[in-house]
Amino acid sequence: MSRFDIKSAAEILGALAHENRLRIFLLLADAGPDGISAGVISASSDLTPSSVTFHLKELSRTGLVKSRQQGRFVIYSATCEYIAPVLEFLHSKCTPLSADT
Repeated sequence: MSRFDIKSAAEILGALAHENRLRIFLLLADAGPDGISAGVISASSDLTPSSVTFHLKELSRTGLVKSRQQGRFVIYSATCEYIAPVLEFLHSKCTPLSADT
């Protein structure tokens, strides 16, 4: 995303607004750049493989997750580059609370 706007922020926040997608994203962020397979995600999250695949597709669509082929497996990893910009975008729109209130 070259320019962060409300549509971009909504897509990122929308992808993370689902509890299972947020769990998957956090699991991938904890795994680091080496990533993990969908099977490991499924076993770690108590989600069915088809559910994991569905949620990974949505996270990938928004750029929050990337994948690579490693032998017979597809390895997924979190792409955290959009997290800071969406938080900065939201923060820039918020008015700090007054110390008097």
